[in-house]
Amino acid sequence: MQRNKIAVVIGMLFMMILLAACGSNSGTEGNDVNAESNTNGGENVVSSEPATRTITHLRGESTVPVNIERAVVLSAAYIDHLLTIGEKPYAVNVELRYGGDYPAYLADQLEGVHLVGSADSPNLEAITELDPDVIVIESRTADEVYTQLEKIAPTIVLGTEWLDYEDDTTYWTKDLLKIAELYGKEDAAKQKIAELEAKTAQAKLKIDALEDKRLAYLRVRDKTVQIYAQTGHPINSFLYHDLGFVPTALTPESQREDISLEVIPQLDANYLVLEVDPNGQENLKTIKESSLWKPVPAVQKEQVFETDSYWLFKGWGVIGRGQIIDDLMSWLD
Repeated sequence: MQRNKIAVVIGMLFMMILLAACGSNSGTEGNDVNAESNTNGGENVVSSEPATRTITHLRGESTVPVNIERAVVLSAAYIDHLLTIGEKPYAVNVELRYGGDYPAYLADQLEGVHLVGSADSPNLEAITELDPDVIVIESRTADEVYTQLEKIAPTIVLGTEWLDYEDDTTYWTKDLLKIAELYGKEDAAKQKIAELEAKTAQAKLKIDALEDKRLAYLRVRDKTVQIYAQTGHPINSFLYHDLGFVPTALTPESQREDISLEVIPQLDANYLVLEVDPNGQENLKTIKESSLWKPVPAVQKEQVFETDSYWLFKGWGVIGRGQIIDDLMSWLD
């Protein structure tokens, strides 16, 4: 009898050991599954929020960080585009026409931004020291400059070859949308474009109501005067297509042309826009003092509008175009 009791106890102990072992194994297997699940879960989070994105541009493809903090931008138009979507560039180019600093119409939003030379001759040493996440340049930038910049950081090449615009009056928005793609802000860019279109349409109503809408856009340079065309540049299509001004008989079709002082009396413009280069003031004074200037209808009606030297830059961007509309509406009041 005693032996039977001992056998029963031993059997019960053996069963308890087996159950404990099974429980331990089950727990371990469960933990392994959970660990694998957690690992897979972590991988899913990473894959759904990648650290980089691939951007297609004129020179192929470039991989850039999703969270761009240090963008070097070598174009006034692209500075406008970044600011339009609420992004501040880390460094920008300077140009002689800027006065060697920020574009004046954007300067209040660029405080503290680094300056890194001109678009055509960027300061490679300064750019390297800034350790940029991405560099954005125009198609006109020389091949050797692109090659050097690409060694520093992923370099996005945007723009359209000169005069390769066909009949698309919205081509200037393509670069804005591409820059917005860098930041995943395409919807914000589209919203800003829509707001500008509404503002433009409102301004066009006022211009359509004018009795005579003939307008010439002249650029006064150091020793020459140029008349801008009906197409071939964003500012041209903006004035004559979007806003509805009518070109003069002397306004060329697609390329700006030099215009001599002797021809100016033939300028049948009822409205005249003068964009004066910083070094063009003396030339402008000579023109205004000439008797050949007085027969122009816009001069006789005192409808000559002198702009700063930024309209050509402003025509490329949402911010700039909005300011052009504000200028025109102020002048026409």
